[in-house]
Amino acid sequence: MKKLYKPLLFFMILILLSTFNPNGLKNSSFEKKVPFFAINEIKIIDNYLISKKEIDFRLAHLYGKNIFFLGVNDLVDPLLSIDYLKKVEIKKKYPNIIIVKIEEEKPIAVFNKKGKKFFISDSSKLISYIEDDNFSDLPNVFGDESELFLPSFLILLTKKEFPVKEIKNFYFYKIGRWDLDLLNGQLIKLPYENIENSIDQLIKLLQREDFKKYKVIDLRINGKIVTD
Repeated sequence: MKKLYKPLLFFMILILLSTFNPNGLKNSSFEKKVPFFAINEIKIIDNYLISKKEIDFRLAHLYGKNIFFLGVNDLVDPLLSIDYLKKVEIKKKYPNIIIVKIEEEKPIAVFNKKGKKFFISDSSKLISYIEDDNFSDLPNVFGDESELFLPSFLILLTKKEFPVKEIKNFYFYKIGRWDLDLLNGQLIKLPYENIENSIDQLIKLLQREDFKKYKVIDLRINGKIVTD
């Protein structure tokens, strides 16, 4: 039984070190004397818009640090200001590897504000615009504060099975309503009340042959359809 003591003791020490992070021991001689646990690799996964080079640059100071003495904030804080970062998960792979799992903001539309373009993300965040073929078919959005309401409005349209890919431009008005400029040239004016019923009605109208000739379909007045 005595032969089991040393492996068991070593295992318990590892558990203790991985959960115990005394600030007083950071940068101490104890930390520097354990090169076996010095970080020598940082793996970055699930990043597309955020370059590996940028993440490496922000975490470069961690190489050579003792993996046991690094807290979550040491690893996450340097990344928080990255524009497209939505969420980051950090895992320690002992003895010396850090795994950084990235969740990025998803662009859902192009927002035009004072002559400058931004992406609106699925979490209502404005992020810097970049030229990318993967986002070339995103709709444009106009109107102050539209970024705050577009994600939930898109979710509603999708839930109602509205063909959102047929929308070229969104126009938001502060009273809480939307106009939709479709790829076929039709302009849809939605009300700010009873929006779900109006979307249901609109889907049926767009499927009718006699409504394909109209350039404007106005549903703002309850119980009426105004066309032009």
